[in-house]
Amino acid sequence: MTKQEPEQEPEPTETSVAEHELRIDVDGTPVSAVATRPDDALAMVVVAHGAGAGMAHPFMSGFTRALTRLGFATLRFNFAYVEAGRRMPGRPAAAIAAWRTAVETAHGLAADAGAAEERIWAAGKSYGGRMASMAVAEGMPVDGLVYLGYPLHAPGKAGQLRDAHLYGVTTPMLFLQGTNDPFATPNSELDEVVARIGPTAVLEWLDGAGHSFEVKGRKRAPAEIAAELAPLVADFVRPRLA
Repeated sequence: MTKQEPEQEPEPTETSVAEHELRIDVDGTPVSAVATRPDDALAMVVVAHGAGAGMAHPFMSGFTRALTRLGFATLRFNFAYVEAGRRMPGRPAAAIAAWRTAVETAHGLAADAGAAEERIWAAGKSYGGRMASMAVAEGMPVDGLVYLGYPLHAPGKAGQLRDAHLYGVTTPMLFLQGTNDPFATPNSELDEVVARIGPTAVLEWLDGAGHSFEVKGRKRAPAEIAAELAPLVADFVRPRLA
């Protein structure tokens, strides 16, 4: 997918929270972002998209809107390659730079809202989560990480793991993974990786779910699928805010 189609805006409800569009500058390249902030936000969750779709994808908006309804401020953003209409991500350094800028932006938004000490968590769908973990391994400060389908290896290439940097990350980490995800399957390397990381990492398998958490025979829109992940994330984050 080279360009995101405009997403359908939700019908206003009593629980709707305004979404604020903004631009953030990543090493001279402006990229799009959307921020939300409910009253008395518990924390801020910064969310990055996967390799094949940008922040306007319904999965992304569905996830962040559900988190907002649960009391979390959010910031979702595009990587520069999506902003430029390119299909492939390019070098990790560009995505890591985008993550650093997004987290800095999140701190600024929190300060502007009078919540300078707000906790900042980083979450990402597949590629977006892996890039977040690489940024943290290189020193980006966040209070925790959430992986929505960690791409431990390419499908059919279980011998080529993307895990080396994870063992230097000491922040809490939640891995949400579908049992039918070809990027990491149960009773395999991902269980071993999480065990090797230690008690700061938690792995939750979602029965029957694929890489985008779709379940065969259960028809749901991407926004609905993503919204159902938000309570799992909230339940992991809340006790770690004390």
